[in-house]
Amino acid sequence: MTLTTAPPRRDDPPAPPGPRLARRPAVLPWLLAAGTAAQVAVRLWFARARTAPAANPDETGYLTAARWLAGSAGGELSGNTFYQGGYPLLLAPAYWLSHDPATVYTIVMVINALLGAALFPLGYAAARRLGLARSLALPVAFAAALLPATTFFGAFALADAVLPALALAWLLSLDRFVRKGRALDAAAASAVASYAAMVHTRGMVFLVVHVLVLVGVAVTHRLRDRAAVAGGAVALAGYAAGASLNTRVKGELYPGGTRDLAASLELRITTVPGQEWALSGAAGQIWYLVVSTWGLAGVGLAAVAVVLVRRRTPGPDRIMAAALLAATFAVAYASSAALPDEHRVGNFAYGRYLSCLALVYTLIGVTALMRSGPRAAIRLAAASLLVLGGAALWVAAYAGGRLRTHTFIAFDFPETTFLTGDRSALHLPAVTLIVSALLCGFLALSRLGGRRGALVTAVALAGINLAALTFAMGPSPRRVPPPAPFPGPAAGGVVADVSLHWAVRISLMHPVWWTRVGRVDLRDGRRPAPGVCTVVVPQPDETDPEASWPAHPAGWRPHAGRTWSIRWVSWHAPSCDAAPR
Repeated sequence: MTLTTAPPRRDDPPAPPGPRLARRPAVLPWLLAAGTAAQVAVRLWFARARTAPAANPDETGYLTAARWLAGSAGGELSGNTFYQGGYPLLLAPAYWLSHDPATVYTIVMVINALLGAALFPLGYAAARRLGLARSLALPVAFAAALLPATTFFGAFALADAVLPALALAWLLSLDRFVRKGRALDAAAASAVASYAAMVHTRGMVFLVVHVLVLVGVAVTHRLRDRAAVAGGAVALAGYAAGASLNTRVKGELYPGGTRDLAASLELRITTVPGQEWALSGAAGQIWYLVVSTWGLAGVGLAAVAVVLVRRRTPGPDRIMAAALLAATFAVAYASSAALPDEHRVGNFAYGRYLSCLALVYTLIGVTALMRSGPRAAIRLAAASLLVLGGAALWVAAYAGGRLRTHTFIAFDFPETTFLTGDRSALHLPAVTLIVSALLCGFLALSRLGGRRGALVTAVALAGINLAALTFAMGPSPRRVPPPAPFPGPAAGGVVADVSLHWAVRISLMHPVWWTRVGRVDLRDGRRPAPGVCTVVVPQPDETDPEASWPAHPAGWRPHAGRTWSIRWVSWHAPSCDAAPR
């Protein structure tokens, strides 16, 4: 992770070696603690109104798995994408503290805020490793940790809340091993990479790259082969533990199987149209990575590429550059190839999958601009603009009119909606031009030099990050606890008719905390099983709730409900009204 694109500028204070930190032993821990607390407070502020899942089925998939891992009721998620068990493990304690859905969700937001705030001390460690002095690394790391790419998704129960911290922790540990050759560092990096693989398939990419690095180091550096073997053993054990956990989660929550993405991946890899789709989608993700970091990730990409290809680059630098680029492009390509065409704009330009690496490239980009000479900094900024513009042209050429006719979901584009002020469409040329102007501004600020340049750059970066987050999260949201899903006591069995829309069934899994929402086929006149107190059925258009289930048992009462624009009816047995809560 040591940046060697250019020697330090004359007005750039030299980075003191590690032992000199002992001159002020009490100051740095307090600064890091205060900054981390501030990061937690910022994240909680933006999540203050969040009381229930909104990004379904993803959030409900993770929350249901967490509830089951905590020993409570599971759910039926068959046919959906598999939401792995690593992230729900972190959320399970929320269900030990409360069963109220709104309270549980609030605790999850606190957990996410704590995990997200870890990016500040990790980012500080990375900035120091990249060569910034302590006085420069602190403000830069604090500002960069507030990127929407690393903060926005923390306001939802999504694995993206923890992946940025895992990615940076993995790279820092791996970098230490590559340079020092110690078994402890190899084991630490392996543990983080294997846990990331337990959290999401993007983590599996990290694990594969990690193992390749271990093999490469063992082959080329005989003195470090024992450390590499130790790291490999930890990686294998961690992967086995993660696979065991995910097998249990899949068997319990997905008894009918998961959504098959392997077939889509095979089709994309083996056909020319599939390759066009995958490569264009990967280009769109690179474009969004640069956009989501206001152009700075493009500078970071260029700087890492220079480290990789330059002849006089030290071996450890080249290894880390290769590992970072391999992980980046593998995630972009594989995720684009695996996902089906959902007729949404996010199929062509999407930032969520590479958001876990946004902070890494931003720190590298800021450091490169600050530590390079004027000509080198201009060349790096020009390279970033070339990547940004080239990727935009590729996406526009391949997607064409589909960028206007396909569904635009503002949740997928928090940064672009802020830049254009439009939550209803993606304006590719306008966003590209605005980000180009922002990057030129950061280039100018970096030329101020020294601590003043670092501080002004950090303030500008933090300001635009906070403005984007404020816009993305909406104007002054109020905290409104969601109503109970059904009237009456929270007790008894709950089943949903097989014809009920999947969105309704998924939306009921989190608020129905006391039991697993089962399935029933009412078309043959079958009655609910003993112990079932609530049956949920669809409500066809132009139909009264009382007519939604003609064969209902005598005395059962209907109550209308709505999820988005989908109407449904819950039928309740009067004998359950007296059941204890």
